Amino acid sequence: MFEDLAELIATPGYRPGLLFPGDGAEALAAYSGAADERPWLLIVPDGTWRKARKLLYLNPLLQGLPRVTLAEVQPSRYRLRKAPEQGALSTVEAVAQALNVLEGAGRFDELLRPFEVLIEGQIAAMGRETFERNHLR
Repeated sequence: MFEDLAELIATPGYRPGLLFPGDGAEALAAYSGAADERPWLLIVPDGTWRKARKLLYLNPLLQGLPRVTLAEVQPSRYRLRKAPEQGALSTVEAVAQALNVLEGAGRFDELLRPFEVLIEGQIAAMGRETFERNHLR
């Protein structure tokens, strides 16, 4: 699994980090004025929260990466899934928020436009009444 991960995280000129909350995770901060000026090479596990945790558990290279997290989390827009805990985001939301922290607020908000269209399409397919009955409690 992840045959090229060791090579990827050894890419010269970057500091690898695992974008995943946890004990000891460092809060991402804007590049300007950072003590380590190298850009982040963020590794972002994709999948359900349960599957992402399992990926970390099964992969010692991922476990060995320094963890980074978002200091302030905007509420999730993923209205079709229940977050397992406060502050949980979909992968695309976490990536967009991380890039906004690093590069400048709002610069990567457009990444979420297709995500919003996908959600609206799913709501339309199930019908507004079904959505409200099952997801707006």
